[in-house]
Amino acid sequence: MQVILGANGQIGEELARELKRNYTSEIRIVSREAKKVNDTDIVFSADLSNKKSAIEAVKGSEIAYFTLGLPISSDLWEKQFPLILRNVIDACKINGTKLVFFDNTYMYPQDGRLLTEETLFDPVGRKGKVRREMAEMVMKEIESGELEAVICRAPEFYGPGKTQSITNTLIFNNIKENKKLRVPLRDDKLRSLIWTPDASRATALIGNTPDAFGQTWHLPIDDNMLNYNQFINLASKIYGKELQYSVVPKFVFKIGARFNERVKELQELLPRYKYDNLFDDSKFKKRFPEFQVTTYKEGIEQIKNEKLLK
Repeated sequence: MQVILGANGQIGEELARELKRNYTSEIRIVSREAKKVNDTDIVFSADLSNKKSAIEAVKGSEIAYFTLGLPISSDLWEKQFPLILRNVIDACKINGTKLVFFDNTYMYPQDGRLLTEETLFDPVGRKGKVRREMAEMVMKEIESGELEAVICRAPEFYGPGKTQSITNTLIFNNIKENKKLRVPLRDDKLRSLIWTPDASRATALIGNTPDAFGQTWHLPIDDNMLNYNQFINLASKIYGKELQYSVVPKFVFKIGARFNERVKELQELLPRYKYDNLFDDSKFKKRFPEFQVTTYKEGIEQIKNEKLLK
């Protein structure tokens, strides 16, 4: 049995499909309002902020994947994320379950340095500090030897379906709605973007590779890093039309933050758009050379075709 904690987002759904395709049909889907992804899934509705519920959710499973997301609220993150993760860690220890922790890059320095698995944490803002605390909780358990766990870390998403990210919101959602595209701060800085189905496939692969545990893995991205200008030009060729965009300066976000709570919450994430975002996935690619990474061209084509099918 493998259990997905927080399975109703894009990563969790794709993970469930990948596990069914290549690893096991014994999958438990856990969330507040759990819904099947595959017809053979077992659903378990639970509030993981309750420790007893977390223990029951993990019970009987060999591997638990933590892919849970919360609305982008610093207050909520500070109150809920460490508590939920603590409950999940304790539940895994009680049940003898391995933990696969799906992580992001918010705890890293938000500048132009090359980011590797060894980069020291230096978060900007409250959400980054929460993600540092969570990553350090898992690392501490690994170092103590009391929990068999692994960290799978992904940069910003782009992708199909429910994918949520600044790139999807400002670029692909606007393409679908025939609106002018927006780019935060700079269009000439390199971006590291991961195709969400690739993130899920790589997480499933790591979770089912015993010698991958006890460490952190950067998940794989297209080696051909692009800046937003190049990315949108590529999208224009694929969509067969010139996609117009504008660069949104920092002061516009500041003004918007006065009137929109979501824009306010995004403020601390903006520094990374001022610099090249260089995410090193060479460790993964060396260990798993057979893994086929989706190119930006292939990913954008899939997003376009998804729109045409609707």
